[in-house]
Amino acid sequence: MPTGESVLGEADLALIHALQLAPRASWTQLSAVLGAGPDTLARRWEHLTTGGYAWAGFLTRHQGPRAPLYAWVEVNCAAGRSEDTAIELSADAYTLGVHQVTGEADLVLLVLCPDLAALDAYLSLRVQRLPGVIRSRTQVVTGVHSARNLWQLDQLTPRQARQLRGATVPAQGGPGAVRRRPQRLTELDEALVLELAGDARRSAAELARTCGASESTVRRRLDALVGGEMLIHHCVPAPRFSGRPVWALIKADVPSLAVVSTAAAMARLRQTRLVTSVTGAHNLAVGAWLRSVSELHEITTAMERAAPSVRITGTSLSLRIHKAGAQVLGADGRRVHHVRPDLRTPLWQDRFS
Repeated sequence: MPTGESVLGEADLALIHALQLAPRASWTQLSAVLGAGPDTLARRWEHLTTGGYAWAGFLTRHQGPRAPLYAWVEVNCAAGRSEDTAIELSADAYTLGVHQVTGEADLVLLVLCPDLAALDAYLSLRVQRLPGVIRSRTQVVTGVHSARNLWQLDQLTPRQARQLRGATVPAQGGPGAVRRRPQRLTELDEALVLELAGDARRSAAELARTCGASESTVRRRLDALVGGEMLIHHCVPAPRFSGRPVWALIKADVPSLAVVSTAAAMARLRQTRLVTSVTGAHNLAVGAWLRSVSELHEITTAMERAAPSVRITGTSLSLRIHKAGAQVLGADGRRVHHVRPDLRTPLWQDRFS
């Protein structure tokens, strides 16, 4: 599969890297570091986002005993129904990943639900009732050992990176920001996060109009949210154009006492993005992004070397990525639109129960 790396030039990658470091910096502040005019940078970002080649968004950083739960769900579909089913499920707020895959299942979903009851309702009332679904198998995530930003670029020089981190942009959470202890999200906070899920650079004025608050209040809440590390920022190229276009799910089993150390060893591998403990026949599930199909052997070998007690129990490769995070991707790998990751009201329950 071609990576499409030529679609993104050096200037594009530099802009993406800059926005990874300072997601809400003004175009003028970015211009001082990148050496291009503010209007040029704004047009370049508009081209990348409208073309579906890159995006920037915020998601809530879930913490504490009341945090929602993740689950890996494998779905078997009737012949010829995999793509339609994947497209249908990609529209749901509860799915953060939808992949058509090789192996025993036709689809692999990464699901985020408020709690076990909501997960049961989503599976029984939504997933298992779709006409194309034959059966599903679910593994609840009992621990997230790594969820790092695999797409962190190194396009800028160290000096440029320091300039951006030191810029007076409180919302980026850099040295110029005041770190605040994370607090519970207010109703306004939740509304802001939902609005920013598809576009982290929406203006405070636009957010104020949409959320029915004053612009000064919106700016203050944004500073508190990111300065308090309550948000996860994603500024990434579309996987097909990232240099790592191949997604893999690797299942492994290790002795219970070795789970933490093994997961830590797996998290250090450059290909891994999400390392999770799970229920079921195996106790680890690892999501990885690879440069090519042949790299799957390299990473499984590296896992066994890093943790001799690990036993690889299964692997799946994504034939097509329908959804990554809150972003829905087209057949050409470009973003089509985003789905608001609103877990507060299960709108699907009224539609499908």
